[in-house]
Amino acid sequence: MVTIPRPHRDDVLIAVTGLAGGLLLWSLGLHTTGDGRPLSGPWTALVPLLAMSGLELLRRTLPIAALLAGTAAMVADQFTPGNIATVLMFTDLVYAAVVYGPPASARRIPYATGLITVGATVCSLAWFQEPSALLLGLVVGLVSVGPAATGALVRDHREAAEAARLRAGQTALLAELDRREAITAERARMARELHDLVANHLSAIAIHSTAALSLDEPATTRQALTVIRENSVEGLAEMRRLIGLLRDSGDAAGPAVAPTLAGLDALVAQANTNGAASGLGCTLDDAIDADAAPPAPVALAAYRIVQESLTNALKHADAGEVAVRLTGAAGRALTVTVTSPYGGGPGPRAPGSGAGLVGMRERIALLGGEFEAGPGPGPAGGPARIWRVRAVLPMVDDKEPAA
Repeated sequence: MVTIPRPHRDDVLIAVTGLAGGLLLWSLGLHTTGDGRPLSGPWTALVPLLAMSGLELLRRTLPIAALLAGTAAMVADQFTPGNIATVLMFTDLVYAAVVYGPPASARRIPYATGLITVGATVCSLAWFQEPSALLLGLVVGLVSVGPAATGALVRDHREAAEAARLRAGQTALLAELDRREAITAERARMARELHDLVANHLSAIAIHSTAALSLDEPATTRQALTVIRENSVEGLAEMRRLIGLLRDSGDAAGPAVAPTLAGLDALVAQANTNGAASGLGCTLDDAIDADAAPPAPVALAAYRIVQESLTNALKHADAGEVAVRLTGAAGRALTVTVTSPYGGGPGPRAPGSGAGLVGMRERIALLGGEFEAGPGPGPAGGPARIWRVRAVLPMVDDKEPAA
């Protein structure tokens, strides 16, 4: 069973308007031709008119079928007195077939109507052999080629507009993906920075507060409280600096100063103070050539790696020496190596979350370097096993973004 699709409301309006106009012209006796037609009865012109108005209901849902049937109705109208409304509705069917029809048909119909126009002109000249026969070709062109060309233009504009909308949607989607990626990257950077800023101080506070609670010695307690206060003050200062960066609207005179390798001496000295209760001592061997100035991103990453390695040693290392060594030369990579005794001593320890190693790996990955961390055999005359952190940082251009 064939189901006819429901017509669009605009198509119903066009069909009703065309039928009403055609009936008005027919009632007034206005026809496109005279009475010398094979079917010259007064009612014969109504048959193509009714058929054409019915086909208008299918102009959007079945455009090709409506055009083929409309062509037959148009040919039949030539054998009747004719009605201008029938002709106008046929032109609309040609237009609709190009606009709403399949892409292949929309490309072929304009060429087909052009060939029909040329053929009608040639045949009329051959039949009548008078220049006035050209008028027949002109009428055929106006009825067929004109609507088809107009439909092709409208369809091209609609397809171009749809393509532009799709491109705009894709651009908006890509922009949203870029925004989310930027937000995720910024959150990861802030998490690394926040961890590196406060982890060292909080670890020292946790260890010394545990020592103060577990050892009932006034001197030890006073020393632990002194270290706790120093680290609390320094941690709060670091937090204020970070919060100030986050709140900064960009109107400040200049950016905040990032840590550099020149601050490693103070960092090692602070680690010695914090690790004294656990029997940890820290040494720094800076073997970077004098003419090798690491770019700012590399220097910041190296500083954070040493800072996090000392924090981990304070939390997990056994009593002994923590050695920090930096090597590098102009045009080569900067290598950071931190070794500490592997194992847990009897003193108080702070729990770890593993975020420090993750942050170090992320920093090195952003600069395209190499990173490794893990236990290994100790040197001769030293501890049996050590924990070794090694990072190789390429000397990237200073214009690259900081990790």
